[in-house]
Formats: sequence, C-alpha cells, structure tokens
Amino acid sequence: MQYRLLGNTDLSVSSLCLGTMTWGEQNTQDEAHAQLDLATAAGINFIDAAEMYPVPPKAETQGRTEEILGHWLAKQPDRSRWIVASKVTGRSDMDWIRGGPRLSAKQISAALEASLRRLQTDYIDLYQVHWPERSTNYFGKLGYLPADDQDAISIETTLAVLADLQQAGKIRHIGISNETPWGLAEYLRLARELGLPTVVSIQNPYNLLNRSYEVGLAEFAHRERVGLLAYSPMAFGVLSGKYQGGAKPAGARLTLYSRFARYSSAQAQTATGEYLALAQAHGLDPAQMALAYVSSRPFVTSNIIGATTLAQLQSNLDSAGLQLADAVLAGIEQIHQRLPNPCP
Repeated sequence: MQYRLLGNTDLSVSSLCLGTMTWGEQNTQDEAHAQLDLATAAGINFIDAAEMYPVPPKAETQGRTEEILGHWLAKQPDRSRWIVASKVTGRSDMDWIRGGPRLSAKQISAALEASLRRLQTDYIDLYQVHWPERSTNYFGKLGYLPADDQDAISIETTLAVLADLQQAGKIRHIGISNETPWGLAEYLRLARELGLPTVVSIQNPYNLLNRSYEVGLAEFAHRERVGLLAYSPMAFGVLSGKYQGGAKPAGARLTLYSRFARYSSAQAQTATGEYLALAQAHGLDPAQMALAYVSSRPFVTSNIIGATTLAQLQSNLDSAGLQLADAVLAGIEQIHQRLPNPCP
C-alpha cells in the first residue's frame, strides 16, 4: 500500500480509501466490520463516511453507516491510527435530516455533533461538505443554467463555521465534495483573504467513463495542493463488466436500485466494452485495471473503493500492487480519444 500526504497537512493517507455507503443497507454490521478488518490487514488507514449514508438515502436508515463504523472504532485500541472522513449533507429535500439540510452555522454544528456521537469519537480527521448549497452542476448535471438562488447560504458562512469547529478541535481538516472549479477557487480565495482554513481535498467522481475532473479541477492538485479523493472509480461497478450486455446480477447495486443510472447508457456500454477488451488483451482483471488507472493519476490523493463482499474487496485491494504497462496506458488513451467521457 502506498501513502500520500493529504493536501498541505502532515497526514499520510493510504492510496486506497475504504468507502462505506453500503453499510446498513446492502451490508450488515458484521459484514462491514469484516471489511474493515480486511482493509486494515492490507494497510488501509483511511475510511470515508457521511451523515447521509447508507444509500439510497432513507429516513429509516440515515446515520446507520456512521453508527456501524463507530461500533468498530470503539473496539480499536488506538483511534489515532485511523484517518476518518465524514460529510455534512448539502442542501436538499431530505426533510428527515434536520427538516431539510442547509449549510448554515447552526445546521453544520448540529450535523457534526450527531456524527461524533454515532462515530463514538471526539474528532473527525476530515470533515467534508457533501455538495454545494448553491445551484450548480454536480451529480452528472450538464448544461449550466443560472438559477435564482439568492437565498443560498454563502461559502464564506459555511467555511467560517467549519473554521470555528476546527479551532474547537472537533475536526482536524476541511474538505469539499461534488464541487466545481469556481466553487473550489472561491473556497481558496476566502481562505487567503479572510485567514480561514484551506480545504485540503475535493471528493468528486473520477473513472474511465468520466474523466471530466481533468478539465478545470486537476490542476488545483498541483498548484494548490488540493488532491482528489476519487469516488465511483469503477463507475458503480460497471467497469468490472458484470452488467455488460444488460446483465443484472442478483444483489448488485444497479439491479437493486434504478436510481443509479449515471453509468448505464448505451454510450457507457460501448466504451465499457472497449475497456473490457483492452484488459482481456493484456491478461488483466478489468476492475483492477480501472482502479489502478485512477490510483496512478498524479492529482489523485486516494481512490475510494467499495464492495459488498469480501471477495470483491480483496480484488479491489489487490489493485494497489498493479502497475499498468505503457501499452495498457496507451490503449486507455486511445479509447478515451474515440469515446471521451460518455458518462460525465
């Protein structure tokens, strides 16, 4: 396992991060704890959660993922060994979360206190804004249209309360998620001009079917030390090939939940077929090829993997030792040039 500095901090995080969004929905607590034990043995020290999890989000399960992780953390002899990340829910119509979550001082403070209780810890290493308060493009939305969002809580307000919570020792570092280049630039501007904390990471989707992060955001990792925590590195499992040809494996996410359609288009099927053929031609597991590619990008700090079975997780962990040959990388670029970003 490789380790990389988290932004401008002195924290070294594993190049693979254990995602948790299935815990409490597709995975039981015992299964989740088995995943944590296996990940620990492989050298992972970075775990990513959210107050909204598990997904799909529902009133009756909200917060269960953090509770499951908290029960495990409480049994560990050394909390400091783990870099735990969580997220405050962005503005949405999920009225079971504080009557409708907003990124105000009052709501963020309440969200953090609830997460700390569920996680059974007195601090969170990386506390992230799950998505913006304002109206903008994220979760695959294209075609930016200005919206009347004058009632949106400002980034300055959000960052200021996060700064207070950091000063109080309840969070160590601040990150953002599902953000745009303008949003990240605004966080950085406010930090410089007002003496507020600098965000150390951005968690956005990045995979072979969606490399839109490279345009407008990747440069920040180099120039501002705000690295990517890449989520959906296997495009909801599509890049494993298990859904190819319209297959619907029993118990799989896209079989169970129709809401996850981002990577299920005809264009996605076509591009996926090409990546599967490339992996086969080089004797590679396609899922491991997809993960190894994401992990190898210079702007990626950590690659967030998730699984519902230990076999899947072990395969994902094995990608950490895979270095893609130049011929494989060239093949990936050739496919990308012909079929760029079919699932932005």
